[in-house]
Amino acid sequence: MTAVYDCISEGKRISLDRQVHVEESNEEPAWILEQARKQRTENVLQRRLELESRLAKIREKEAHQRIQYENGEPLKKRAKVDSDNSSSELADEDQFVLDDYQSETEVKGSTTSRAGSDGFSIASLDLMRKLGEPVEPTREDPGLEFTDELKIFFCSRTHSQLTQFVNELRRVEFPKILRLEDERECVAGNMQQESPIRHLPLGSRRNLCINPGVVNAGSTKAINERCLDLQQSSTPQEKKCPFLPNKHNEVLVNEFRDHTLARIRDIEDLGMLGKAIGICPYYASRASIKPSEIVTLPYPLLLQKSSREALGILLKGHVIVIDEAHNLMDAISNIHSITVTQSQLHRCRTQLRAYLLKFRNKLKGKNRVYVAQTLRLIDSVSDCLDRLVSRSSEEALVTVGDMMSGKGIDQINLHKLIRYLADSKLARKVEGYNEHVTRQASSTQEPLSDTTPLLTHIQGFLQTLMNPIAEGRFFFEKEESRSPSFRYLLLDPTFHFKEIVEEARAVILAGGTMSPVSVTRLKDDRKSSKILTRAQMDDYARHLFAYVAKERLKTWSCGHIIPKQNLFVRSVSQTQDGVDLDFSFTKRNSVPLVNGLGKSLVQLAVAVPDGLVVFFPSYAYLDQVSVQWQQTTSGSENIWSRLQNCKSVFKESKGVSGIEDTLRQYSKAIDEGKGAILLSVIGGKMSEGINFSDKLGRAVIVVGLPFPNLHSAQWKAKLEYIEQSTMDRGGSSAEGKAAGRDFYENACMRAVNQSIGRAIRHQKDFASILLLDRRYSTPRIADKLPGWIKQSCEDRRAPATFPEIIRGLRDFFQTKV
Repeated sequence: MTAVYDCISEGKRISLDRQVHVEESNEEPAWILEQARKQRTENVLQRRLELESRLAKIREKEAHQRIQYENGEPLKKRAKVDSDNSSSELADEDQFVLDDYQSETEVKGSTTSRAGSDGFSIASLDLMRKLGEPVEPTREDPGLEFTDELKIFFCSRTHSQLTQFVNELRRVEFPKILRLEDERECVAGNMQQESPIRHLPLGSRRNLCINPGVVNAGSTKAINERCLDLQQSSTPQEKKCPFLPNKHNEVLVNEFRDHTLARIRDIEDLGMLGKAIGICPYYASRASIKPSEIVTLPYPLLLQKSSREALGILLKGHVIVIDEAHNLMDAISNIHSITVTQSQLHRCRTQLRAYLLKFRNKLKGKNRVYVAQTLRLIDSVSDCLDRLVSRSSEEALVTVGDMMSGKGIDQINLHKLIRYLADSKLARKVEGYNEHVTRQASSTQEPLSDTTPLLTHIQGFLQTLMNPIAEGRFFFEKEESRSPSFRYLLLDPTFHFKEIVEEARAVILAGGTMSPVSVTRLKDDRKSSKILTRAQMDDYARHLFAYVAKERLKTWSCGHIIPKQNLFVRSVSQTQDGVDLDFSFTKRNSVPLVNGLGKSLVQLAVAVPDGLVVFFPSYAYLDQVSVQWQQTTSGSENIWSRLQNCKSVFKESKGVSGIEDTLRQYSKAIDEGKGAILLSVIGGKMSEGINFSDKLGRAVIVVGLPFPNLHSAQWKAKLEYIEQSTMDRGGSSAEGKAAGRDFYENACMRAVNQSIGRAIRHQKDFASILLLDRRYSTPRIADKLPGWIKQSCEDRRAPATFPEIIRGLRDFFQTKV
């Protein structure tokens, strides 16, 4: 772990001995060393006293707020409500009219435009300054605010993975902050007390909302929109969310913060705490960010700049740890990629036209111009998509020029238009008016839509039109199962991750399946260290840290926690009937191959006790194989029935629903002693985040290699980008093609390695791993397997025959069970 500590350098939670340590090898006289030690001790104590002083002021302020809250005193005057504004006025169509909008440049030259959130005009603000009235918002004494403590942001893909980390964090006994050899130097009386780590879990509204009317809305988008709707100025006060933090319940926010940081909690604990106190955990948790020392959060909250800004997360000088980092590049790409369908464009165009037709005479200034430009731009994109649909092409690369070829588009300043859409909230006005008209037609008062306003989604797509050409590509997609669409695919995640890297003190990518890697041996600089194995993780270096000097990148890897004899690994090249196991795209549909696979699984199910998990390359291929196995042959039992006679058979479904029920039934069958087979998919829900430990996974079988479609437009664009970027950095054309091939194979093997990792979940666990495809025996593929897998099969130079593998499995489990 030395390399990890090197990345973090000097940490926050270290003993005073560490902070005031002076190198003993220094040739200075002893009295100078002692003086330096005392000076450092005084500096540490002074910083601690300053912190205690700030905390005392904060506690005094909060005590005063609590007295006011308990006495029912308002913290500020409530805004006077105009009695003339009846509820009927809110229902009037005028509420959907846009407020006057003027661009930033126009505000600078105007004397009557609004400025700031208070709504005062420039002229009013000038007059207030002359009269000595406060103009700028009053800022609190910085001494009454928490400092932004040096902290670790621990990020993972799912909340279940973050919960596992929190459970491990609870097991750690943290040292005292200070250890003083001479207690007489301790000025503050409580400095020697134990101080628990201040941990804060962050999550989405779906995880933290406590308002039943919001959290029961359904999808994540619906919950977000319902929450934001309740905060609109047009929403009556009695219908606003009662749990939302404000000046009147600030004392509850402080109480929530204190309880949150008092002990280590997970995301579920935070929700229950918010219910007990009566404050929204989603918004109240923001007050706990600065004083916390470890913050756990899912990928989107860290990787999206807008999410970081909304939560008030500052990364400057902090440590970022990204768990399950094999997902990182795909996660960044998915977050910043977007798809818009033909039906969405047509509906949005219809809604916007109806809005413009209704309020054309009420829109003033730039509003009418920008709304017309928005409609014109959507028309241009929609017309381009319609033309491609009429050509009946399945997939094609599209340029920005193709989508912006409509009449008058060249006169639109896209940057100003996107800023207008964000500032004016046009999407909510259009969506609100559309719902208003629909409710009137259907005579209902219930909200009709709980999803993101359609124009908001279209706006996100239009924004990608301004992205650099080298960063991503646009594609036309046409599938039978859904409406034709345009898709923007981010190819280069470097830019979106660069800001995180440059701001953070250290960035640590961690994962158990970050291979394939090319391993070299480098000698560490410290004299006391042995030679370390450092994995040069080429994909991450090329596509996330291409601008970082190589000497700044440090890598560290280790073997598995289990002994070698607890793992049985074999690559299987032929079935029991001698059929070659070649699941390449052109050969995998062979009837003898599919039947031979089924017969082999029957024998393996007999040899392996308890649970057996089989991973297929795709859902489509799993369905195809399952159908063929269920076809009854004349005079004999079909393969599916033979599998069911050996063990209970369960199959992963493509949708999210039913996963927990399938796992529960699978586990129950194993507990009852019959054993079970779970047919899953590489890259599916079962291949990540699910632990098949002990009896749940005595064998993991991988069928084939899940190579992506190399002939798809998207993968062609990815490989072209990699080849070009390699040559831009000084590489040759051959090196560019080699880099593209490595990236393609690595994408496949990372998914395989992640599926393999579902077995062996603790030190005493044991399991077998069988790789069913002759290509696993080739050096190029075998070298991309994890090191702990290769160590367990390196003695088997030649592929074993199927009968040898069956005998080996029986011998292996006889020594374990």
